[in-house]
Amino acid sequence: MFCENLTQIMKSKIVFFLFITQCIFSQSNFEKGEKLYDQGKYSLARPVFESIIKDNPNQIKAIEYLGDISIQLKEWDKAISFYQKLKNLKPTEANYYYKYGGALGLKSKEGGKWVAIRLIGDMKESFEKALMLNPKHLEARWALIEYYLQVPVIFGGSEKKAQHYADELLKLSPVDGYLSKGRIDEYFERYKSAEKNYIKAIEISGSKITYERLAALYKVKLHNSDKALKILEQYQEKNKS
Repeated sequence: MFCENLTQIMKSKIVFFLFITQCIFSQSNFEKGEKLYDQGKYSLARPVFESIIKDNPNQIKAIEYLGDISIQLKEWDKAISFYQKLKNLKPTEANYYYKYGGALGLKSKEGGKWVAIRLIGDMKESFEKALMLNPKHLEARWALIEYYLQVPVIFGGSEKKAQHYADELLKLSPVDGYLSKGRIDEYFERYKSAEKNYIKAIEISGSKITYERLAALYKVKLHNSDKALKILEQYQEKNKS
C-alpha cells in the first residue's frame, strides 16, 4: 500500500514538473515572439507564435499576434481568419471585432470595387459591434468615420454620419474629436476649417501626431512645405529634453 501511494505521489510530481516546465518554456517562447514583433521582425516572430498555438490552439494572445503580423505583412485573408477565430473564442471582446473589421477594410481597399461591395456590410457591422461591447472604444469610431467618408453615398456613405462619430469622439476625447473633425474637413477640401481643428487639437494635447496632421495639411494639401517644416520645428523645440 505504501509503495502504491509513493508511486502515485511520484507520478503526480512528475506530471506537475512537466506542466510547470511547459508553462515556463511557453512563456519564454512568447516573450521571444513579442520581442521580435516589437523589433519589426515579423517574419521571424511568426513561427514562434505558430509553435505556441500548435501546442495550445486557443492561446488568445498568440493568435492575436499572428493576426497583427498578417496585417503588417499585408496578408489580409490570414489576418481575417485569425481575428475571426478570436471573435469566436472571446465574443465579448470589442477589440477583436474592431481588428476584424479593420482587416476587412484593408482587403476591400486593395481588392477593388467588387471586393469592397462584398465586404462593406460585415465591416460596418464589426465596428458597430465593437462599440456596442465597449461604448468608449475610440478606434472603432475613427474606423466608422473613415467608413462613412470612403463608402460611396449609394452604399451608405454619409458626411452627416461621419460627423456624428466625430461629435462622440469630441465628448470622449477632445483631441481625437478635433483631429477627426479636421480629417472630415480635409476630406471635403475645407482646408481652412481643417487647419482650425488641427490647431485646436495641438492646443489641447500638443502630441506629436497633432503637429504631424497640421504639417501634412500644409505640405500635401496647401503645398506649403516651409509652413509644414516650421510646425514640425515648433514641436521639436517644445519637446527638447
